[in-house]
Amino acid sequence: MGHATADGDGERWAMGEFWPVPEVLEFLAGSWRVDRSVRDLATGDEGRFRGTTVFGRMEDGALLHRESGSFLWHGVARPAGRTLRFLPGPDGAGTAEVRFADGRPFHDLDLTTGHWVARHPCAADLYRGEFTVRDTDHWRTVWRVRGPAKDLVLTTDYARVG
Repeated sequence: MGHATADGDGERWAMGEFWPVPEVLEFLAGSWRVDRSVRDLATGDEGRFRGTTVFGRMEDGALLHRESGSFLWHGVARPAGRTLRFLPGPDGAGTAEVRFADGRPFHDLDLTTGHWVARHPCAADLYRGEFTVRDTDHWRTVWRVRGPAKDLVLTTDYARVG
Protein backbone atom coordinates (compact mmCIF):
# COMPACT_ATOMS: atom_id res chain seq x y z
CA MET A 1 0.00 0.00 0.00
CA GLY A 2 1.10 3.58 -0.55
CA HIS A 3 0.16 7.13 0.14
CA ALA A 4 -1.30 9.73 -2.20
CA THR A 5 1.32 12.34 -2.92
CA ALA A 6 0.45 15.13 -5.32
CA ASP A 7 -2.24 16.36 -7.67
CA GLY A 8 0.15 17.12 -10.53
CA ASP A 9 0.48 20.74 -9.50
CA GLY A 10 2.86 20.03 -6.66
CA GLU A 11 0.24 20.40 -3.95
CA ARG A 12 0.26 17.69 -1.33
CA TRP A 13 -2.94 15.98 -0.26
CA ALA A 14 -3.31 13.04 2.06
CA MET A 15 -5.97 10.40 2.01
CA GLY A 16 -4.17 7.75 4.05
CA GLU A 17 -3.49 4.26 2.85
CA PHE A 18 -4.70 3.12 -0.53
CA TRP A 19 -7.54 0.59 -0.47
CA PRO A 20 -6.99 -2.22 -3.03
CA VAL A 21 -10.04 -3.00 -5.18
CA PRO A 22 -10.07 -6.60 -6.47
CA GLU A 23 -13.20 -6.08 -8.63
CA VAL A 24 -13.47 -2.52 -9.95
CA LEU A 25 -16.96 -2.79 -11.47
CA GLU A 26 -18.35 -4.36 -8.29
CA PHE A 27 -16.77 -1.56 -6.24
CA LEU A 28 -18.15 1.24 -8.43
CA ALA A 29 -21.68 -0.15 -8.87
CA GLY A 30 -24.36 1.91 -7.15
CA SER A 31 -24.83 5.58 -6.23
CA TRP A 32 -22.20 8.09 -5.13
CA ARG A 33 -22.36 11.63 -3.80
CA VAL A 34 -20.02 13.85 -5.85
CA ASP A 35 -18.19 17.00 -4.75
CA ARG A 36 -15.82 18.48 -7.38
CA SER A 37 -13.71 21.61 -7.23
CA VAL A 38 -12.50 23.13 -10.49
CA ARG A 39 -9.54 25.51 -10.45
CA ASP A 40 -8.32 27.43 -13.47
CA LEU A 41 -4.66 27.96 -12.66
CA ALA A 42 -4.22 30.53 -15.44
CA THR A 43 -6.96 32.90 -14.23
CA GLY A 44 -7.41 31.90 -10.59
CA ASP A 45 -11.10 31.21 -11.17
CA GLU A 46 -12.71 28.50 -9.06
CA GLY A 47 -15.95 26.58 -9.42
CA ARG A 48 -17.75 23.69 -7.79
CA PHE A 49 -19.88 20.80 -8.99
CA ARG A 50 -22.16 18.97 -6.56
CA GLY A 51 -24.40 16.09 -7.46
CA THR A 52 -24.61 12.33 -7.79
CA THR A 53 -23.10 9.65 -9.95
CA VAL A 54 -24.94 6.40 -10.53
CA PHE A 55 -23.07 3.40 -11.91
CA GLY A 56 -25.88 1.23 -13.29
CA ARG A 57 -25.39 -2.29 -14.61
CA MET A 58 -25.75 -2.94 -18.33
CA GLU A 59 -26.60 -6.25 -20.02
CA ASP A 60 -23.04 -6.67 -21.37
CA GLY A 61 -21.49 -6.59 -17.88
CA ALA A 62 -20.44 -2.96 -18.21
CA LEU A 63 -21.52 -0.07 -16.00
CA LEU A 64 -23.25 3.05 -17.28
CA HIS A 65 -21.93 6.07 -15.35
CA ARG A 66 -24.49 8.90 -15.17
CA GLU A 67 -23.47 12.05 -13.37
CA SER A 68 -25.89 14.89 -12.68
CA GLY A 69 -25.91 17.92 -10.47
CA SER A 70 -25.23 21.63 -10.37
CA PHE A 71 -22.06 23.44 -11.47
CA LEU A 72 -21.34 26.83 -9.90
CA TRP A 73 -19.00 29.01 -11.99
CA HIS A 74 -18.58 32.79 -11.70
CA GLY A 75 -21.48 32.90 -9.24
CA VAL A 76 -23.92 31.23 -11.65
CA ALA A 77 -25.28 27.73 -10.95
CA ARG A 78 -26.21 25.60 -13.95
CA PRO A 79 -27.38 22.00 -14.34
CA ALA A 80 -24.52 19.76 -15.46
CA GLY A 81 -23.94 16.12 -16.20
CA ARG A 82 -22.09 13.54 -18.21
CA THR A 83 -22.33 9.91 -19.21
CA LEU A 84 -19.51 7.38 -19.46
CA ARG A 85 -19.31 3.62 -19.96
CA PHE A 86 -17.08 1.40 -17.80
CA LEU A 87 -16.39 -1.90 -19.56
CA PRO A 88 -14.65 -4.93 -18.05
CA GLY A 89 -10.91 -4.62 -18.71
CA PRO A 90 -8.81 -7.15 -20.58
CA ASP A 91 -6.66 -7.89 -17.50
CA GLY A 92 -9.38 -9.21 -15.23
CA ALA A 93 -11.91 -7.98 -12.69
CA GLY A 94 -9.61 -5.33 -11.20
CA THR A 95 -9.51 -3.34 -14.42
CA ALA A 96 -11.91 -1.43 -16.64
CA GLU A 97 -11.90 0.40 -19.94
CA VAL A 98 -13.58 3.79 -19.62
CA ARG A 99 -15.28 5.14 -22.72
CA PHE A 100 -17.25 8.23 -23.56
CA ALA A 101 -21.00 7.81 -24.13
CA ASP A 102 -20.43 7.59 -27.90
CA GLY A 103 -17.97 4.70 -27.48
CA ARG A 104 -14.70 6.60 -27.99
CA PRO A 105 -11.91 5.47 -25.62
CA PHE A 106 -11.21 7.71 -22.62
CA HIS A 107 -8.76 5.81 -20.39
CA ASP A 108 -7.96 2.51 -18.70
CA LEU A 109 -8.58 2.02 -14.99
CA ASP A 110 -6.81 -0.43 -12.68
CA LEU A 111 -7.65 -0.09 -9.00
CA THR A 112 -6.14 -3.39 -7.83
CA THR A 113 -3.61 -1.44 -5.71
CA GLY A 114 -6.11 1.31 -4.83
CA HIS A 115 -4.20 3.86 -6.91
CA TRP A 116 -4.01 4.52 -10.66
CA VAL A 117 -2.72 7.21 -12.99
CA ALA A 118 -4.43 7.58 -16.38
CA ARG A 119 -3.63 9.81 -19.32
CA HIS A 120 -5.88 11.01 -22.11
CA PRO A 121 -4.69 13.17 -25.01
CA CYS A 122 -7.49 15.38 -26.32
CA ALA A 123 -6.52 17.47 -29.36
CA ALA A 124 -3.76 19.77 -28.06
CA ASP A 125 -4.59 19.11 -24.39
CA LEU A 126 -3.33 16.37 -22.08
CA TYR A 127 -5.53 15.08 -19.27
CA ARG A 128 -3.72 13.29 -16.42
CA GLY A 129 -5.99 11.61 -13.89
CA GLU A 130 -4.95 10.22 -10.53
CA PHE A 131 -7.41 7.81 -8.89
CA THR A 132 -7.14 6.97 -5.20
CA VAL A 133 -9.42 4.66 -3.20
CA ARG A 134 -9.51 5.42 0.53
CA ASP A 135 -11.93 2.70 1.67
CA THR A 136 -15.04 0.82 0.54
CA ASP A 137 -17.11 4.01 0.52
CA HIS A 138 -14.72 6.82 -0.54
CA TRP A 139 -12.49 7.53 -3.52
CA ARG A 140 -11.00 10.54 -5.26
CA THR A 141 -9.93 11.63 -8.71
CA VAL A 142 -7.61 14.51 -9.47
CA TRP A 143 -7.46 15.51 -13.14
CA ARG A 144 -4.74 17.90 -14.26
CA VAL A 145 -5.53 19.38 -17.67
CA ARG A 146 -2.81 21.19 -19.60
CA GLY A 147 -2.85 22.62 -23.09
CA PRO A 148 -2.55 25.79 -25.07
CA ALA A 149 -5.86 27.15 -23.76
CA LYS A 150 -6.29 25.09 -20.55
CA ASP A 151 -4.54 24.91 -17.20
CA LEU A 152 -6.99 23.22 -14.84
CA VAL A 153 -7.12 21.04 -11.75
CA LEU A 154 -10.36 19.13 -11.12
CA THR A 155 -10.55 17.34 -7.76
CA THR A 156 -13.54 15.06 -7.21
CA ASP A 157 -14.45 13.28 -3.99
CA TYR A 158 -16.92 10.40 -4.15
CA ALA A 159 -18.85 9.07 -1.13
CA ARG A 160 -21.11 6.03 -1.45
CA VAL A 161 -24.83 6.68 -0.93
CA GLY A 162 -26.67 4.14 1.22
